[in-house]
Amino acid sequence: MSAIIKAKVIGDALKQAVAESSGDTMMIYEGREITFGEVDAISDRVASGLLKLGFNKGDKIGIIALNQPEWLYTYFAAAKIGVVITGLSVRYRDTELDYILNQSKTRAVLCLAALGEMDYVSFFNNFKGKIPSVKEFIFIGKNGFEGCLSFNDLMNTEIDQEALKKAKASVQPDDTMIIIYTSGTTGTPKGAVISHRSQLASATAQAHHTKINQDDMFPMALPFNHVGGITCGILTALLGKAKYVLIPMFSPDYIVKQLSRYQMTMATGVPTMHMLLLMTEQYMALDHSKIRLVVVGGSNADGTLLKQMSETYKNAKVMNLYGLSETSGMVVMSPWESDFDMTVQSIGKPIGDVVVKVVGETGNSLPQGEIGELCFRGDAVISGYLDMPEKTTEAFKDDWVFTGDMGFMNEEGYIILKGRKKEMYIQGGFNVYPVEVENLIASHPKVAMVAGIGVKDEVLGEVGRYFIVPAPGAEPTEEEIKSFCKEHLADYKVPKQIVFRTELPMTPVGKIMKTALEKE
Repeated sequence: MSAIIKAKVIGDALKQAVAESSGDTMMIYEGREITFGEVDAISDRVASGLLKLGFNKGDKIGIIALNQPEWLYTYFAAAKIGVVITGLSVRYRDTELDYILNQSKTRAVLCLAALGEMDYVSFFNNFKGKIPSVKEFIFIGKNGFEGCLSFNDLMNTEIDQEALKKAKASVQPDDTMIIIYTSGTTGTPKGAVISHRSQLASATAQAHHTKINQDDMFPMALPFNHVGGITCGILTALLGKAKYVLIPMFSPDYIVKQLSRYQMTMATGVPTMHMLLLMTEQYMALDHSKIRLVVVGGSNADGTLLKQMSETYKNAKVMNLYGLSETSGMVVMSPWESDFDMTVQSIGKPIGDVVVKVVGETGNSLPQGEIGELCFRGDAVISGYLDMPEKTTEAFKDDWVFTGDMGFMNEEGYIILKGRKKEMYIQGGFNVYPVEVENLIASHPKVAMVAGIGVKDEVLGEVGRYFIVPAPGAEPTEEEIKSFCKEHLADYKVPKQIVFRTELPMTPVGKIMKTALEKE
């Protein structure tokens, strides 16, 4: 087992992986194995293509694509020459694209020609007047409208070695690598300015903690415009020289098809992904004996799901992962020595150089056991939001990021997450954190998914309304759920309102979008 790669900029991390493992498989896409050497050579040509278009250090290129090689060729090309990626989602439509492309002053868009019913060529031909900063449109697979380029043009650029060498030499650790817009569960998206240093700090800590190595292989399903995909997945794998199977867009059936051909050693994803896979008969029939590590992150995992994962992956360690766009990726994970009960209760402990503190309303540090806002400091913490000085000042103080997540630390140093600061509601004078109630309701055998919010009430000030998606074939009643809660919770935490739904609004990375529920 070789050591984790050490590098100060992301281009150098790829360079070192090539020096050690050029002919080894880096990724698998639609059955095709692509080596570290191929990714390096193609990204050099793409970088040269951008330079010939007149791209300068700091210019931004937005990517609208699935988890596919073109996304990563562009990411590594940009990393090599100091160009900045603007993370975009295939789910974005005119409102999001108008806001993000204008707010970030993105220079170019690399895009699929079409996806499903969305014709991107036609869309951008009509939309280009609203996004004046965008000078180049580059389409994957075809040329697009007049004046556009195809990605094949970039991939086949003849390399100007002198210009490429000069551009590579200019890249510094604190240069911006990628702008990732927060998923919008809390309102207007903010562009997290992630540098080479901060992204590598998070990925390096995760690589060491998970002991990732060249014998590992995992399905890569989280989207790349999110830290869960690009930092926790791609960059962490690069540092350990591990392999991954690209899953263009999450689909249990597609994952089953791919995994039946390859032996995985890790299973990673947000709770919704894990839940849907464990509900898929064909997935459960696969051989999971070689899986050594299961990682669940992105939102709080309930004990029922963790127990099911522990029973399914009998030879694996199950770990929670916690991170934010503002921390470039993961900053907290379950320790290897964490027993199952503690893994259920807590998100884990800080890793790498990250330190945590819990603060009260006035910013004062709170003692063990007291609930407050979680704050983190370390190299993975970003400098702020793109062109949003007020929002930056609110969230970042003296190198600490104030997460808006509430929790406390127990006597063993484990962090117990209680939910979002803004999600807490006060029912009859008592603070209620929805995540605690959600975790209990999720353990009910007739419940598949649950989300709780506080709504105004004339008598109690606020009360809890919980939206529930029943388990397949189940028909729980409101009284049944309330009685179950009364057995296990203080009376002021018992939901006053239960709403049954066939589905819940989700963000592109599989988090329940509570703002949509609150707007109702």
